[in-house]
Amino acid sequence: MTNEMSLAFSALGENESFARVAVAAFVAQLDPTLDELTEIKTVVSEAVTNCIIHGYENSGTGKVEINVKLEDGTVSLRIHDDGIGIGDVEQAKQPLFTTKPELERSGMGFTIMENFMDHVAIETEVGKGTTILMTKEVSHNRAACK
Repeated sequence: MTNEMSLAFSALGENESFARVAVAAFVAQLDPTLDELTEIKTVVSEAVTNCIIHGYENSGTGKVEINVKLEDGTVSLRIHDDGIGIGDVEQAKQPLFTTKPELERSGMGFTIMENFMDHVAIETEVGKGTTILMTKEVSHNRAACK
């Protein structure tokens, strides 16, 4: 069975927790482990925060879009902004790299996403925005397939 949901909200820091909780509530129907649910919530937080702080430069303008698809025990996430885009994706993916050190950013967002999800892809164009695509198969589905 396939189930999908979409959210769009203002690119405001206050909405990061809303996004995390909404996605977690939707994903819960797959009965993930607590660790899996925590990892999914964390990557949503990281990606949404990147949209707000980097994509829109914390301006409070713009929208963040999230699409979640559940299919055969796999969670597919698409998190998108129409912000400034990423000039150098490989540099942005390096642990501890940040363009916002004055905001005490750790530079670990993409590293966390790559460690917590089974697959991460970044689509970006300078001046047009960024889309993060991530997938994760929940463990009870991996065990059922063996």
